[in-house]
Amino acid sequence: MADLARLTEVIEPEVTALGFELVRVRLFGKSEVGDDEIALQIMAERPETGQLVLDDCVELSHRISDRMDALEEAGDVLIEEAYRLEVSSPGIDRPLTRSKDYAKWVGHEARINLTVPVDGNRKALNGDLVGIEGEAGAEVVTIEDKKSGRVSFPLGDIHSARLVLTDRLIAATRPLDTDGADDILEEQED
Repeated sequence: MADLARLTEVIEPEVTALGFELVRVRLFGKSEVGDDEIALQIMAERPETGQLVLDDCVELSHRISDRMDALEEAGDVLIEEAYRLEVSSPGIDRPLTRSKDYAKWVGHEARINLTVPVDGNRKALNGDLVGIEGEAGAEVVTIEDKKSGRVSFPLGDIHSARLVLTDRLIAATRPLDTDGADDILEEQED
């Protein structure tokens, strides 16, 4: 499959050029998506809202496609086989991929899967984020796990992590742009 670091190197400048922040670049194999193509998933957000609206996704998708097409025409093929580009907002129950995500969402419930077991051979943790400490490259995340209590582990040991959809998370999340929502409701009532 393609080099994820190289893809991120190409994609991130396109994301930041539009004023967005890159949350995640991920490749899904054919078997993972149940399709004839692999999927290149890009998650990005507006720093001020933590979300993207549909028009943002469209604009970013075109920009990334154009950049990858230009590289391919120049002989730099980033993905050898057919693929589908998916650009989205991280959503409310977002993945936690950056150090700042663990700081921003302190107090919210998260599911974390580790590559290295902790606390009695556990790799799957679920509980409220307590925080993140340490210097870049040596950060330690702490979670109040529902089974084990307070557990700390290196950020680098995290395989995957995401917020859990709770009422508290919904209340803390700013709504998407709701311009025109009243018009839609009026049309439905007629």
